Amino acid sequence: MDRTHSPLSQHAHPHALDSLRLYAVLRHWQRNLRTRRQLAQLNAQQLADAGISPAQREQELAKPFWR
Repeated sequence: MDRTHSPLSQHAHPHALDSLRLYAVLRHWQRNLRTRRQLAQLNAQQLADAGISPAQREQELAKPFWR
């Protein structure tokens, strides 16, 4: 019995690829939310250590989670 798998193709598994793309987008949005929450909690010294100005932080925090 051959245990090798053929790679996913759009024609063979269109729903699987759509599901993977949706999952990737949702994970990206979740990461945006998490990192922006963390950014919001940084104090002035931590921002300076990271090389981020308060204006840059505010600009990033103003973005919607999907961007």
